[in-house]
Amino acid sequence: MQVTTIIPTYNRAKACVVAVESALAQTHREQEILVIDDGSTDDTEAAMARFGQRIRYVKKPNGGVSAARNLGIEMARGEAIAFLDSDDSWMPEKLARQVEVLRARPAVGIVITSMLVVNPDGSVRETFSRRRTIPEDGRVLEHVLRNPAMTPSTALIRTDVLRALGGFDPALKTAEDLDLHLRIALHHEVAVIDEPLARYLRSDAGLSASTRSYHDYVAMMERFVRRHADEIPAPTRRAALFGAYVRNARGLLYHHEYLAAARFALRGLRNARHGSDAIAMGVLAAQLGRSMALQTLGRRRA
Repeated sequence: MQVTTIIPTYNRAKACVVAVESALAQTHREQEILVIDDGSTDDTEAAMARFGQRIRYVKKPNGGVSAARNLGIEMARGEAIAFLDSDDSWMPEKLARQVEVLRARPAVGIVITSMLVVNPDGSVRETFSRRRTIPEDGRVLEHVLRNPAMTPSTALIRTDVLRALGGFDPALKTAEDLDLHLRIALHHEVAVIDEPLARYLRSDAGLSASTRSYHDYVAMMERFVRRHADEIPAPTRRAALFGAYVRNARGLLYHHEYLAAARFALRGLRNARHGSDAIAMGVLAAQLGRSMALQTLGRRRA
Protein backbone atom coordinates (compact mmCIF):
# COMPACT_ATOMS: atom_id res chain seq x y z
CA MET A 1 0.00 0.00 0.00
CA GLN A 2 1.48 3.30 -1.07
CA VAL A 3 1.21 6.13 1.45
CA THR A 4 1.34 9.82 0.62
CA THR A 5 2.79 11.86 3.46
CA ILE A 6 1.70 15.49 3.39
CA ILE A 7 3.81 17.99 5.33
CA PRO A 8 2.33 21.52 5.31
CA THR A 9 4.76 24.18 6.46
CA TYR A 10 5.13 27.91 6.90
CA ASN A 11 8.41 29.55 7.97
CA ARG A 12 9.70 26.49 9.83
CA ALA A 13 12.74 25.61 7.76
CA LYS A 14 14.77 24.02 10.57
CA ALA A 15 11.86 22.11 12.11
CA CYS A 16 10.64 20.95 8.70
CA VAL A 17 13.99 19.27 8.05
CA VAL A 18 13.47 17.16 11.18
CA ALA A 19 9.92 16.29 10.12
CA VAL A 20 11.04 15.22 6.63
CA GLU A 21 13.88 13.16 8.05
CA SER A 22 11.46 11.29 10.31
CA ALA A 23 9.24 10.57 7.29
CA LEU A 24 12.19 9.33 5.25
CA ALA A 25 13.21 7.07 8.15
CA GLN A 26 9.95 5.11 8.03
CA THR A 27 10.27 1.35 7.77
CA HIS A 28 7.30 1.36 5.39
CA ARG A 29 9.07 2.07 2.11
CA GLU A 30 6.09 2.59 -0.24
CA GLN A 31 5.83 6.29 0.46
CA GLU A 32 5.82 9.59 -1.38
CA ILE A 33 6.47 12.75 0.61
CA LEU A 34 4.81 16.04 -0.34
CA VAL A 35 6.05 19.20 1.35
CA ILE A 36 3.48 21.93 0.78
CA ASP A 37 5.09 25.29 1.50
CA ASP A 38 2.31 27.76 2.32
CA GLY A 39 4.17 30.86 1.16
CA SER A 40 7.17 30.78 3.51
CA THR A 41 9.47 33.81 3.52
CA ASP A 42 12.39 32.07 5.25
CA ASP A 43 14.87 29.59 3.70
CA THR A 44 12.46 26.64 3.65
CA GLU A 45 12.89 26.11 -0.10
CA ALA A 46 16.68 25.89 0.21
CA ALA A 47 16.38 23.59 3.22
CA MET A 48 14.11 21.24 1.28
CA ALA A 49 16.39 21.24 -1.76
CA ARG A 50 18.90 19.10 0.15
CA PHE A 51 16.48 16.15 -0.04
CA GLY A 52 16.48 16.20 -3.84
CA GLN A 53 14.16 13.71 -5.53
CA ARG A 54 13.29 11.99 -2.26
CA ILE A 55 10.49 14.50 -1.72
CA ARG A 56 8.11 16.57 -3.84
CA TYR A 57 8.30 20.22 -2.83
CA VAL A 58 5.49 22.58 -3.82
CA LYS A 59 5.30 26.26 -2.91
CA LYS A 60 1.95 28.04 -3.00
CA PRO A 61 0.62 31.45 -1.96
CA ASN A 62 -0.21 31.66 1.72
CA GLY A 63 -3.71 30.35 2.36
CA GLY A 64 -3.63 28.54 5.68
CA VAL A 65 -2.95 25.00 6.79
CA SER A 66 -6.26 23.55 5.53
CA ALA A 67 -5.66 24.86 2.02
CA ALA A 68 -2.12 23.46 2.09
CA ARG A 69 -3.29 20.04 3.24
CA ASN A 70 -6.11 20.02 0.69
CA LEU A 71 -3.66 20.73 -2.14
CA GLY A 72 -1.64 17.75 -0.96
CA ILE A 73 -4.79 15.60 -0.96
CA GLU A 74 -5.43 16.61 -4.59
CA MET A 75 -1.86 15.73 -5.59
CA ALA A 76 -1.60 12.48 -3.63
CA ARG A 77 -0.85 9.26 -5.50
CA GLY A 78 -1.06 6.95 -2.50
CA GLU A 79 -3.94 4.77 -1.38
CA ALA A 80 -3.68 6.30 2.08
CA ILE A 81 -2.65 9.75 3.31
CA ALA A 82 -0.66 10.63 6.40
CA PHE A 83 -0.35 14.19 7.68
CA LEU A 84 2.78 15.37 9.43
CA ASP A 85 2.89 18.90 10.79
CA SER A 86 6.27 20.44 10.14
CA ASP A 87 7.10 20.84 13.84
CA ASP A 88 6.20 17.22 14.67
CA SER A 89 7.98 13.95 13.94
CA TRP A 90 7.35 10.18 13.79
CA MET A 91 8.78 7.01 15.22
CA PRO A 92 10.25 4.82 12.42
CA GLU A 93 7.53 2.12 12.56
CA LYS A 94 4.56 4.52 12.63
CA LEU A 95 3.35 4.11 9.05
CA ALA A 96 4.07 0.38 8.91
CA ARG A 97 1.92 -0.27 11.96
CA GLN A 98 -0.97 1.79 10.57
CA VAL A 99 -0.79 0.23 7.11
CA GLU A 100 -1.11 -3.21 8.70
CA VAL A 101 -4.46 -2.14 10.16
CA LEU A 102 -5.81 -0.71 6.90
CA ARG A 103 -4.81 -3.83 5.00
CA ALA A 104 -6.44 -6.16 7.52
CA ARG A 105 -9.63 -4.16 8.10
CA PRO A 106 -11.20 -2.71 4.93
CA ALA A 107 -14.03 -1.00 6.86
CA VAL A 108 -11.57 1.19 8.80
CA GLY A 109 -11.30 4.66 7.31
CA ILE A 110 -8.77 6.15 9.72
CA VAL A 111 -6.08 4.80 12.05
CA ILE A 112 -4.76 7.07 14.77
CA THR A 113 -1.99 6.50 17.30
CA SER A 114 -1.08 7.71 20.74
CA MET A 115 1.70 10.30 20.95
CA LEU A 116 4.44 11.87 23.00
CA VAL A 117 3.72 15.52 23.81
CA VAL A 118 7.04 17.37 23.81
CA ASN A 119 8.16 20.81 24.92
CA PRO A 120 10.00 23.24 22.61
CA ASP A 121 13.31 22.08 24.14
CA GLY A 122 12.55 18.48 23.12
CA SER A 123 11.77 17.16 26.59
CA VAL A 124 8.72 14.94 26.94
CA ARG A 125 5.81 16.59 28.72
CA GLU A 126 3.48 13.59 28.72
CA THR A 127 2.40 10.49 26.85
CA PHE A 128 -1.10 10.96 25.49
CA SER A 129 -3.03 7.70 25.16
CA ARG A 130 -5.64 7.80 22.43
CA ARG A 131 -7.57 5.16 24.34
CA ARG A 132 -8.50 7.84 26.84
CA THR A 133 -10.94 9.28 24.32
CA ILE A 134 -11.69 6.26 22.10
CA PRO A 135 -11.95 3.17 24.32
CA GLU A 136 -12.83 0.80 21.46
CA ASP A 137 -12.44 0.50 17.69
CA GLY A 138 -15.26 0.54 15.14
CA ARG A 139 -18.19 2.90 14.65
CA VAL A 140 -17.33 5.17 17.54
CA LEU A 141 -19.00 8.48 16.71
CA GLU A 142 -20.46 8.69 20.21
CA HIS A 143 -16.96 8.57 21.72
CA VAL A 144 -15.55 11.01 19.18
CA LEU A 145 -18.38 13.47 19.86
CA ARG A 146 -17.40 13.54 23.52
CA ASN A 147 -13.87 14.57 22.62
CA PRO A 148 -13.04 14.86 18.91
CA ALA A 149 -9.35 15.58 19.47
CA MET A 150 -7.35 14.35 16.48
CA THR A 151 -3.75 15.44 16.14
CA PRO A 152 -3.24 15.21 12.35
CA SER A 153 0.32 13.92 12.76
CA THR A 154 -1.05 10.75 14.38
CA ALA A 155 -3.52 9.88 11.59
CA LEU A 156 -3.42 7.67 8.50
CA ILE A 157 -6.57 8.02 6.38
CA ARG A 158 -7.69 6.26 3.23
CA THR A 159 -7.37 8.62 0.28
CA ASP A 160 -10.83 7.86 -1.10
CA VAL A 161 -12.35 8.67 2.31
CA LEU A 162 -10.64 12.06 2.42
CA ARG A 163 -11.60 12.97 -1.12
CA ALA A 164 -15.21 11.90 -0.66
CA LEU A 165 -15.46 14.18 2.40
CA GLY A 166 -13.80 17.11 0.66
CA GLY A 167 -10.75 17.22 2.92
CA PHE A 168 -10.35 19.93 5.53
CA ASP A 169 -12.73 22.88 5.80
CA PRO A 170 -10.67 25.97 4.85
CA ALA A 171 -13.28 28.23 6.46
CA LEU A 172 -12.16 27.00 9.88
CA LYS A 173 -9.04 28.74 11.16
CA THR A 174 -8.72 26.31 14.07
CA ALA A 175 -10.57 23.08 14.98
CA GLU A 176 -10.40 21.99 11.33
CA ASP A 177 -8.88 18.67 12.42
CA LEU A 178 -11.67 18.07 14.94
CA ASP A 179 -14.27 18.74 12.26
CA LEU A 180 -12.63 16.23 9.91
CA HIS A 181 -12.44 13.59 12.64
CA LEU A 182 -16.17 13.94 13.30
CA ARG A 183 -17.05 13.69 9.62
CA ILE A 184 -14.94 10.55 9.21
CA ALA A 185 -16.38 8.92 12.35
CA LEU A 186 -19.91 9.63 11.14
CA HIS A 187 -19.49 7.27 8.18
CA HIS A 188 -16.46 5.04 8.81
CA GLU A 189 -14.83 2.82 11.40
CA VAL A 190 -12.01 4.28 13.47
CA ALA A 191 -9.04 2.25 14.72
CA VAL A 192 -6.52 3.12 17.41
CA ILE A 193 -2.94 1.98 17.94
CA ASP A 194 -2.38 2.79 21.59
CA GLU A 195 1.36 3.33 21.29
CA PRO A 196 3.14 6.71 21.10
CA LEU A 197 4.29 6.60 17.47
CA ALA A 198 4.38 10.38 16.94
CA ARG A 199 6.01 13.31 18.71
CA TYR A 200 3.76 16.35 18.97
CA LEU A 201 5.19 19.77 19.82
CA ARG A 202 3.18 21.56 22.49
CA SER A 203 3.80 25.29 22.65
CA ASP A 204 2.05 27.69 25.03
CA ALA A 205 2.88 30.68 22.87
CA GLY A 206 0.14 32.74 21.31
CA LEU A 207 -2.54 33.45 23.91
CA SER A 208 -5.00 35.08 21.53
CA ALA A 209 -4.79 32.20 19.08
CA SER A 210 -5.33 29.67 21.86
CA THR A 211 -8.40 31.45 23.24
CA ARG A 212 -9.88 31.74 19.77
CA SER A 213 -9.63 27.98 19.45
CA TYR A 214 -12.12 27.54 22.31
CA HIS A 215 -14.72 29.58 20.44
CA ASP A 216 -13.96 27.80 17.17
CA TYR A 217 -14.27 24.39 18.86
CA VAL A 218 -17.75 25.18 20.19
CA ALA A 219 -18.94 26.71 16.92
CA MET A 220 -17.69 23.68 14.99
CA MET A 221 -19.44 21.27 17.37
CA GLU A 222 -22.70 23.21 17.23
CA ARG A 223 -22.59 23.22 13.44
CA PHE A 224 -21.85 19.50 13.19
CA VAL A 225 -24.64 18.52 15.59
CA ARG A 226 -27.10 20.80 13.81
CA ARG A 227 -26.23 19.49 10.34
CA HIS A 228 -26.48 15.84 11.38
CA ALA A 229 -29.34 16.03 13.84
CA ASP A 230 -31.26 13.33 11.94
CA GLU A 231 -28.31 10.91 12.23
CA ILE A 232 -27.41 11.47 15.89
CA PRO A 233 -29.81 10.53 18.74
CA ALA A 234 -30.97 13.48 20.85
CA PRO A 235 -29.30 12.26 24.10
CA THR A 236 -25.98 11.90 22.25
CA ARG A 237 -26.32 15.39 20.79
CA ARG A 238 -26.98 16.89 24.20
CA ALA A 239 -24.06 15.01 25.76
CA ALA A 240 -21.74 16.23 22.99
CA LEU A 241 -22.82 19.84 23.39
CA PHE A 242 -22.68 19.69 27.18
CA GLY A 243 -19.12 18.38 27.07
CA ALA A 244 -18.05 21.00 24.53
CA TYR A 245 -19.52 23.89 26.50
CA VAL A 246 -18.13 22.83 29.87
CA ARG A 247 -14.67 21.88 28.58
CA ASN A 248 -14.22 25.13 26.67
CA ALA A 249 -15.71 27.25 29.45
CA ARG A 250 -12.94 25.89 31.67
CA GLY A 251 -10.37 26.77 29.04
CA LEU A 252 -11.64 30.35 28.77
CA LEU A 253 -11.75 30.58 32.55
CA TYR A 254 -8.06 29.65 32.66
CA HIS A 255 -7.34 32.53 30.26
CA HIS A 256 -9.46 34.96 32.33
CA GLU A 257 -12.21 35.40 29.72
CA TYR A 258 -14.91 35.27 32.37
CA LEU A 259 -17.85 36.63 30.39
CA ALA A 260 -17.30 34.18 27.50
CA ALA A 261 -16.84 31.35 30.00
CA ALA A 262 -20.11 32.27 31.68
CA ARG A 263 -21.94 32.21 28.34
CA PHE A 264 -20.63 28.72 27.59
CA ALA A 265 -21.52 27.60 31.10
CA LEU A 266 -25.11 28.76 30.58
CA ARG A 267 -25.36 26.83 27.33
CA GLY A 268 -23.96 23.81 29.12
CA LEU A 269 -26.63 24.12 31.80
CA ARG A 270 -29.32 24.01 29.13
CA ASN A 271 -27.93 20.68 27.89
CA ALA A 272 -27.35 19.04 31.31
CA ARG A 273 -29.05 15.64 31.52
CA HIS A 274 -28.41 13.92 34.82
CA GLY A 275 -26.73 14.11 38.23
CA SER A 276 -23.13 13.96 37.08
CA ASP A 277 -23.77 16.84 34.68
CA ALA A 278 -25.22 18.87 37.55
CA ILE A 279 -22.13 18.19 39.64
CA ALA A 280 -19.86 19.27 36.79
CA MET A 281 -21.90 22.46 36.39
CA GLY A 282 -21.71 23.14 40.11
CA VAL A 283 -17.92 22.82 40.10
CA LEU A 284 -17.67 25.07 37.03
CA ALA A 285 -19.97 27.68 38.58
CA ALA A 286 -17.90 27.68 41.77
CA GLN A 287 -14.68 28.12 39.79
CA LEU A 288 -16.19 30.93 37.75
CA GLY A 289 -17.56 32.71 40.82
CA ARG A 290 -14.26 32.45 42.68
CA SER A 291 -12.26 33.73 39.71
CA MET A 292 -14.56 36.69 39.16
CA ALA A 293 -14.51 37.54 42.86
CA LEU A 294 -10.71 37.48 42.91
CA GLN A 295 -10.62 39.72 39.85
CA THR A 296 -12.98 42.21 41.49
CA LEU A 297 -10.92 42.18 44.70
CA GLY A 298 -7.76 42.77 42.74
CA ARG A 299 -9.28 45.80 41.00
CA ARG A 300 -10.40 47.28 44.33
CA ARG A 301 -6.92 46.91 45.80
CA ALA A 302 -5.40 48.51 42.73
